[in-house]
Amino acid sequence: MAGTTAQKPQRRMRPCPICSKLSTPDDYPFCSDRCAKIDMNRWFTGSYAIPAVETDDIDESNIPED
Repeated sequence: MAGTTAQKPQRRMRPCPICSKLSTPDDYPFCSDRCAKIDMNRWFTGSYAIPAVETDDIDESNIPED
């Protein structure tokens, strides 16, 4: 088996989640290192946070008494 090199399986080129250009094998799923760093910054600054809905403010005046 001399002379054969193992290759990574080819992934489908998909749009970059940041700029929508086609992704590259080296920076998958991004198109470049720049877009990967933009995404990382968004994670670090909390841009991708899901807002929590507080339910502690229940109006107890509408609850019927037994």
